[in-house]
Amino acid sequence: MQQTKNSAFSVHTKVFGQLPDGREVSLVTLKNSNGVELDVTNYGGIITRLITPDAKGLPGDIVLGYDNLQQYLDNNPYFGAIIGRFGNRIAKGQFELDGKKYQLATNDGDNHLHGGVQGFDKKLWQMQPFQNDHGVGVVLSYLSVDGEEGYPGNLQVKVTYTLTHSNELQMQFQATTDQTTPVNLTQHSYFNLAGSGSILEHELEIPAAQITPVGPGLIPTGQLQAVAGTPFDFRTAKAIGRDIAAEDAQLKLGLGYDHNFVLKASPDKSLVLAGRVFEPNSGRVLEVWTEEPAVQFYSGNFLDGTLTGKGVHYAHRSGFCLEPQHYPDAPNQSSFPSTLLQPGETYSTQIVYRFSIKS
Repeated sequence: MQQTKNSAFSVHTKVFGQLPDGREVSLVTLKNSNGVELDVTNYGGIITRLITPDAKGLPGDIVLGYDNLQQYLDNNPYFGAIIGRFGNRIAKGQFELDGKKYQLATNDGDNHLHGGVQGFDKKLWQMQPFQNDHGVGVVLSYLSVDGEEGYPGNLQVKVTYTLTHSNELQMQFQATTDQTTPVNLTQHSYFNLAGSGSILEHELEIPAAQITPVGPGLIPTGQLQAVAGTPFDFRTAKAIGRDIAAEDAQLKLGLGYDHNFVLKASPDKSLVLAGRVFEPNSGRVLEVWTEEPAVQFYSGNFLDGTLTGKGVHYAHRSGFCLEPQHYPDAPNQSSFPSTLLQPGETYSTQIVYRFSIKS
């Protein structure tokens, strides 16, 4: 076990297990002086544990996850993972680029989801812990080779997690390629700010005036739909469960909320609020900030109690996700902001989790 620390922070590294091919998997624990603590493994860049204090100062784990590596290998619905090469769905796993058609893995019915059968969430990343005046963290790096899951080009990816003095987890995503390729990276933590139970009483704000409505298979129709007067209006904070059972065609397609909310009229590098969540019993507040033009809000609709971790059965809607991203199916929708990365360019985006309490 390796350990480095100063008066404010500490970093611990230990062995988490082995992959079936014998490669060793590591787990790093990052701590700050304010009671925020997280575990990160280089398998999938997964955040396995995230401890924050509640309004009474009592620490609690606010992310869904498992107890050991084998559970992540057996059946992981993207708990805590880095998602790539392309977060969310691509229709029929197909797109055309420079006159050539590409066929990706179809791992969500007829569609491609979250990078395919062996996406970035199932890869062993290089991981280097660090600490500086700003905080403690890890640098994760991975080379996605040309043709992996059907994508063109060798894509060199680097993701940096930094836990700061100010109770932020800052995540910087970077990538370069030697061929034009779509790239849409995100982080897929499932949160429950109460630590367990239903998330339906969590109060959510998403400052988005539009969503990209979906059709069958949750593929966007290509249109934009105003949230005003619909169950998708979270511009003023409300309980996640307030309208989740409303008679609404989009909710029926998603079996709840599983939709892309538009944060910006056009993509830029400004850091904007993607979502703010308050859990009344614990007093915990989570803010998600991003440079991305949109965020996917998922209300844990497919959790059904069959998965167990940390002594908890993950029941229906016992976790939620806020996944900053470009629009789903962007490679096939010319009206959506482009996700194409060209040789000589650097893909760069940032996601920040801010933790606080409100009494």
